[in-house]
Formats: sequence, structure tokens, C-alpha cells
Amino acid sequence: MQSLISVDEATHAVHAQPRVRANESVPLPEAVGRVLADEVMAERAHPPFDRVTMDGIATRWLPVMPAVLRVAGAQTPGGYGQALREADTCIEVASGALLPDGCDCVIPIEHLVRNAQGYSLAPAASPSRGQFIHRQGADCPGDAVVLEAGVRIGPPQMAVLAANGVATVNTVRLPTVAIVTTGDALLDVAAPLHPARIRRCSDLAMMAALQAAGLGLPTLQPLSDDPDVLGATLSRLLQSHDVLVLSGGVTLGQRDYLPTTLESVGVRCVFQGVAQQPGRAMWFGVGPNAQRVFALPGNPYSALVCMARYVRPALLSGMGVSVVACEQVRLAAAVPAHVLTQFVAVRLRREPGGEMLAQPLPPRSNADVTTLAATDGFVEVPAGLACEVGHALPLYRW
Repeated sequence: MQSLISVDEATHAVHAQPRVRANESVPLPEAVGRVLADEVMAERAHPPFDRVTMDGIATRWLPVMPAVLRVAGAQTPGGYGQALREADTCIEVASGALLPDGCDCVIPIEHLVRNAQGYSLAPAASPSRGQFIHRQGADCPGDAVVLEAGVRIGPPQMAVLAANGVATVNTVRLPTVAIVTTGDALLDVAAPLHPARIRRCSDLAMMAALQAAGLGLPTLQPLSDDPDVLGATLSRLLQSHDVLVLSGGVTLGQRDYLPTTLESVGVRCVFQGVAQQPGRAMWFGVGPNAQRVFALPGNPYSALVCMARYVRPALLSGMGVSVVACEQVRLAAAVPAHVLTQFVAVRLRREPGGEMLAQPLPPRSNADVTTLAATDGFVEVPAGLACEVGHALPLYRW
């Protein structure tokens, strides 16, 4: 194996590779979780008119308000055409309605007394000019950029797109990903039990990690430890996918053919081996058409750590998603120093004062999925650093 590179070097190498980005238009309801390819301009000013914000009456403010304001009409949300023509009159309005012409004051219903002649002010009412009016363009002018390219589309962004008439959204196309699991010792989830085999689970766990990040449903391809079958399958997958994530077969065991096989189908090795625990055997390369190929250890802990630390950020960055700094959490227990960078699984808990603490909960082995399921993610401990209780570290959630 080549000499180990650092975690920072591996991160830089993964993100430094050229990426081919394509766009696609999708209907607005299908855009949730996708990444905007272009900035979005306001369709018009928001709000597009002077908008009433309280149920009540609209009138013209005077230093001394009339004793009685006669009702000259009503304007409901969606309606228009009402106008105030006399100073001692008013127009009944509802919240959300267009402010009638000639009005500059809205008096809420709870500040009024209804009588046979119209409305009088309640004793404690003290209206002012402009009150309870949301002015045209107060939220944004008509020429404003309301969403930047590279933004992930969540609930607020959906509201902005809909409010600006964007029925079809130009998004960054999701990368096509294939997850390949190798190993003769693995059973399918639905297969009968075998005395010397275990069920494969790393690929499904990594699939969940991609889906949770809005990266779509990957192709799952289990394979045996046969170099010929492996080479033919990888060659085919490279023709139809942007990213390959392989689980297993990257150590120096006698039956670990993967690095050699990858190179035989045109994948150039960028690095093999990272000074980290778990995931030291991680391999990364680039295909003949700039496909990114991640070969990860086969055990679930290592695979999920490498997925969260390298694969998922690289895919999101390749789509133009802005890089967000990791959240920081404080350790609830000490972690001893190690010669390698450590990725330590943790369970989070919130203290009464609101601070988030991370309780180290490393699996009993790298295949211990039961303990792993009780954790929320992992913290990154720099090589050679002994961390005491309260030490702040970056957190990567599963």
C-alpha cells in the first residue's frame, strides 16, 4: 500500500477533481431537495400592492378623527375597485385585501364600536397614519434576486418559487450513483441464513445516507469476488453513472482485487490509504470521463464514516451547494490521543441550559451496527490530540 495521506490531503484531493455538471428542468412539486441551477428574480414587487394586515376598516387619517365613520363599501382579499371619496367615511376590509384608493390608515375591528350610523373609535383607540398597512415592495422590489444559484430547495424556497410564478424549476441534475458491494461472504437481505456468511448492509446504509441528503436513489450492485465479473460490471457501470461507490475489496488481502481491477478499466488512482481510523484503506480515483470512484472498506462503520466525511460532501459540492462549516459539539467524556485522525461515533444529548454534548459511543467493532444505530454521527479528533471533557470538535451527522 502507498504511504498514508492526511485527512486534509484526502479532502483536498477529492474536491480538486474536475466535475461535469448538467442541469434539468423539473416541475415545482418535484423540486424539493434539489439545487437551483440559476438565480431567481422577483416576478414583481412583494407585496405587489399596499396590503391590509388587520380585519377592520380602512379610512383617511386625520389629526382629529370624525366621531362617526360611515361605511362606504367593503373590500375583501382578491377584490379591488373600492375608493374612499369622503373623509368621514370608511371601507370595511379584511386582512390580505388591497388597500382601497384614498385610504392611508387601517383601524382594527377591536379598536372600533359598531353603531347604526357606522363605526366610532373605541375609547382607548389612537390610530395613526400608515398603521396596519404592508406597503408595496416592502419585502422586496421587483428587480430583486430572491434566490441564489446553488441554494437547496426546502420549504421556504418552495414558497418563494411559488410566489414568483416559477412553475418549472431549472435545477442541477442529480449525479447518477452506483453502489457496488463485493464479497463472497455476503448474503442478500432476503436470502436464507448461512452458517458462514453475514447479510450485506453497508450498501443499504450508504444508500440511506445519499437519500437523506437529497441525492436520489442509487443503483445497488452486489458482486462476488470474481475479478472478471468485477471488471466487466465496473466497465458497464462507468458508462452509465457519474459516481461509483464501492464497498469492500480495498485492503491487501489475497482476494481483494478491486484497486487493480479499477485501474484495468481506466480508473486512475488519486490516492490509496488515509491516516484515519476507521477507513484507513479508503481508495479514490477518477474514471476516463471524470467519473469519481470511491472504494471504501466493506464494514458498515468505515463505509458510513467515509460516506459522511468524503463522498456526500463531494457530491453536494459538485452540484454547487455552498459549503457549510461543521457544527461544533463538546465532548461529554474524554477521548485519548491516537497516532491517526480518529472518527469517534457519538450520541448527542442536550443539557438543561441548551448546550449540545457528544457522548463517545464507539462500536465494539467496525461491523457492530447495533451500537452504531444508537449514535447520531461522529466527531473528528485530530491525530495525536488527547481531548478532555468539554473539548469542542466538529460533528458529522450520519
